[in-house]
Amino acid sequence: MKKYILYFIVLAAINYKALSQALPYKNSKLPIEERVKDLLSRMTPQEKFWQLFMIPGEVNDADSAKYVNGIFGFQVSARSGNGDASDQMLKYNATENASILAKKINRIQKYFIEKSRLGIPIIAFDEALHGLERDGATAFPQSIALAATWDTSLMKQVAQAIAEETKLRGIRQVLSPVINIASDVRWGRTEETYGEDPFLTSQMGVAFVSAFEKNGIITTPKHFVANVGDGGRDSYPIHFDERLLDEIYFPPFKACIEKGGARSIMTAYNSVDGSPATANSWLLQKILKGDWNFSGFVISDAAAVGGSNVLHNTSPNNAVSAQQAITNGLDVIFQTAYEHHKLFDPPFFDGSIDQKRIDDAVSRVLRAKFELGLFENPYVPEENVSKINMKAHKELAKKAALESIILLKNASLPGQKNKILPLNKNIKSIAVIGEDATEARLGGYSGPGNNKINILDGIKESIGKARKMLYAEGTGIKNEDWVVIPPEYLFHNENNKKEKGFKGEYYNNILLNDSPFVTRTDMQIDFHSTFNSPARGMKNDFYSIRWQGVLISPATGNFKIGLDGDDGYRLYVNEKLIIDNWKKQTYTTSLVDYSFQKNKEYNIRIEFYEPAGNGKLKFIWNVNANNNWQQKINAAVAAARKCDVAIVVAGIHEGEFQDRASLALPGHQEEMIQQIAAIGKPVVVILVGGSAITMNSWLDKIPAVLDVWYPGEEGGRAVADVLFGHNPSGKLPVTFPISEAQLPLVYNHKPTGRGDDYYNLSGLPLYSFGYGLSYTTFDYSNLKFNKNNISKTDSSQVNFTLKNTGAVEGDEVVQLYIRDVIASVARPVLELKGFQRIHLKPGETKDVSFMITPEMLTMLDE
Repeated sequence: MKKYILYFIVLAAINYKALSQALPYKNSKLPIEERVKDLLSRMTPQEKFWQLFMIPGEVNDADSAKYVNGIFGFQVSARSGNGDASDQMLKYNATENASILAKKINRIQKYFIEKSRLGIPIIAFDEALHGLERDGATAFPQSIALAATWDTSLMKQVAQAIAEETKLRGIRQVLSPVINIASDVRWGRTEETYGEDPFLTSQMGVAFVSAFEKNGIITTPKHFVANVGDGGRDSYPIHFDERLLDEIYFPPFKACIEKGGARSIMTAYNSVDGSPATANSWLLQKILKGDWNFSGFVISDAAAVGGSNVLHNTSPNNAVSAQQAITNGLDVIFQTAYEHHKLFDPPFFDGSIDQKRIDDAVSRVLRAKFELGLFENPYVPEENVSKINMKAHKELAKKAALESIILLKNASLPGQKNKILPLNKNIKSIAVIGEDATEARLGGYSGPGNNKINILDGIKESIGKARKMLYAEGTGIKNEDWVVIPPEYLFHNENNKKEKGFKGEYYNNILLNDSPFVTRTDMQIDFHSTFNSPARGMKNDFYSIRWQGVLISPATGNFKIGLDGDDGYRLYVNEKLIIDNWKKQTYTTSLVDYSFQKNKEYNIRIEFYEPAGNGKLKFIWNVNANNNWQQKINAAVAAARKCDVAIVVAGIHEGEFQDRASLALPGHQEEMIQQIAAIGKPVVVILVGGSAITMNSWLDKIPAVLDVWYPGEEGGRAVADVLFGHNPSGKLPVTFPISEAQLPLVYNHKPTGRGDDYYNLSGLPLYSFGYGLSYTTFDYSNLKFNKNNISKTDSSQVNFTLKNTGAVEGDEVVQLYIRDVIASVARPVLELKGFQRIHLKPGETKDVSFMITPEMLTMLDE
């Protein structure tokens, strides 16, 4: 009898397996659309919802039941999740790191293939802006630096290298590239873009996207459609007319879809003409999926769906936000935690969202998974990680850095003939000054890089022991006058016992009255609330907070103590009011002198109210602040006096939601440059950062300036090579203004009705888009067209001769601009329509040509 039972069990298993394999959606020989339709017909409402929900996360044995209905995919954490040795990933090399992640993603994929009812695989996704954002991955120069190369073939090579490192780990979607137009360089995310021009951005974006898509990795150009508004502020509302969108902001997205093959798009946080971009039917349904026939899927930016009720105030709650977003064309909700699904899933089950729209969204996701081949080949071959040629990728990172560096200024000292750069080989001593010389900053959305080389080490390596080199830290980008008071000095009394942190009472009014809505312990007073309310359930504006506790001084002396923030605040020390700014006001820093004794306790009360949102408050002092900046400058000047040449490395602070009101070098770096320049030695300033920098107070005193952006993990070597002879050839992808008063300032603006200048300032930039010097000179001659008159369907070729008339070899980036002399509507004063990077030896000539096509001359009529 037991034999028969066993026989039937085996037979049933075989039959089930055969039946499973016979299901149309599992038949790889059928057209993808048939497979999508069949699979969709078998899915429950819960399974459909989870294909439209993506989060950072993973599946462990303890919580595997949470994912019985599947999920779109995960941004898988770097660590193993099992507490084993692989949690110490930073100790491993690049290949080992890749292997660990590949095994982990395979394990997660195996769960969904074998344990979920329908066996729908996940898409593992991550960021890969200028290198996969992972330990062990190559960190290439930041996006704005790649744009500064004006080299699409190099961009393809970089993207191919990143794609290889990405796919070998099992990651099949990247949330890149950023193809927003950097229309205002105050925007903190300018570094992530390819600059201000739609043509250059399109060319670079297509080169990036096509390399990934051909490798079977979905790209996600973002943020649709514009992520910077008035004042250069991140995610600020935009009210652009359709002509402006069509001419400037749409082209990179359209090109990445039609020419690059992008299969996903990410929406922006901001609103477009009053509707959140994440729930904008005109943008997502009419333009993207209608006019452009986009067949891929649209994802939100992280937590953006809920942002419609928190920030835009266009829905009463998260559920309605989800209903609005999906109904109006969003396909996948990107959230930051599993638990958030409860906030967004009700409209998927109560009929609030039309079933056809849900099925359309799910079909788009399933189509992508079938196209990736995940149903047939869900696992990445773990042995392939050893095939990563990290040495070649490092060499490519250096090549990209070399091509991106821009020579902004190169003059000689008074009375001397030779220009400062490249540095003379006879120089016997060099002073390198500045924190950024040792930081090797990589820019936003970057992994840690592999054995990254900073500028100081690059110079050391280049000059060897033959020359003397001094390093002085100097002053840097950070605020050196005060610091946020650290947690180790803050306490409160709880049940006659001293506990860490201050007790915070949060009120749902601005008067600190009635009972607190919530009471909690805050370890440090460094408060900032924009995206969310101060505490769950509270309003995100019209609130007040009272913090109370004990401050223990670590030192004796007269110090400054105070508050840094916006709107109303008060500070009491030992029940005495020492700062009173109890009024709605702009952002201010208030510091007062106070005498402290070491280890003595001081009773503190801080009161704060915020009537309009964007609340920010910091409890600050200058105890242990790095406020000896003048001494640091003195040491830097002393080092410069002892050497033949001084190299000052200066940088900026920027990033996501880190917009800059001032484009000047932060901190006391400008004072440092001025004081070093005053000694009369040759000085080279190296600028580190991803956007424009104003230089009014020091440029005329400095003979040579290099902009090196964030040059990647091999950046130090590239910078050293340029200093000592490699010919720089980068060109600006953004305009550098003289002053913030000129902003927004882009090269391709339309003609003015009167003039460009101000009464007390030129309307022209400091350095224009496309600008960049060389160690050699180039001559353009014999310009001619093969046709001087063309019809609407004709093309004309423009030809000319390019010659290197200098003494060293170098690259010239030839740029083709078009201007419409007479048109039915105002046209830009210049429009970039082509570019070529050409290498020439001294005295060498080359015939260069561009084809001017009808597409280049097309414009929108009235």
